[in-house]
Amino acid sequence: MSVQTLIAAARNLSQRVSALRFAPPITHVYNPLDYAWAPHETYLRRFGAGRKHVVFVGMNPGPFGMMQTGVPFGEVAAVRDWMGVQAEVRKPAHEHPKRPIEGYACRRSEVSGRRLWGWAAERFGSAEAFFERCFVLNYCPLVFLEASGRNCTPDKLPAAELRPLQEACDEHLRRAIATLHPQWAIGIGGYAMKRLQAVLGNDGTPRIDQILHPSPASPLANRGWAAQVDAQLARLGVFPAPAAN
Repeated sequence: MSVQTLIAAARNLSQRVSALRFAPPITHVYNPLDYAWAPHETYLRRFGAGRKHVVFVGMNPGPFGMMQTGVPFGEVAAVRDWMGVQAEVRKPAHEHPKRPIEGYACRRSEVSGRRLWGWAAERFGSAEAFFERCFVLNYCPLVFLEASGRNCTPDKLPAAELRPLQEACDEHLRRAIATLHPQWAIGIGGYAMKRLQAVLGNDGTPRIDQILHPSPASPLANRGWAAQVDAQLARLGVFPAPAAN
């Protein structure tokens, strides 16, 4: 019943965060677990079954990734063509004119997602092989947009707004990790690792660490992200170093 538990946890998270309100400079808040629930549920049903060796955790959706497809780091081509996940994406109730939801018709590529899922495809081959051992979650499902269309990450929110958001996201993360029962919980970037540590503690079950975030905003990530992540995971002992070609 692990998949049903993940689905119930995601529905509960969606309901809790949808009830939250955020003040300027935030003008628009998108919840892909609402308007893009259909592909998100498909993702959970198809790939969320069973115990995982490692769960990777990101921060929150990107504008051309999960915001469009409902799948974490959901670069359109990777979700549609590699995972085979495609379902109805509706419009949010309050849409930002500079950040329209186009779903699978979105022609912009989410660089972070292209890097992450490109690495997974190169390293594991099929989506089925990757998800047999791994899973990917986002800590926070919401997208926060300013009037200019600029994305605001959760860590930039005022403490009074961040506290109830983190309470909901922490509970979801705790339930998801307990359901997937991984040996490793790996933050994709420092923020996600800190939330993993805060929620799960440091007793070594699962083991917690981080990998370099694939965002193009990171100069380090723009210098061979996949090779750096392979090296990080090998040093940690999560996966062996890939065989040289």
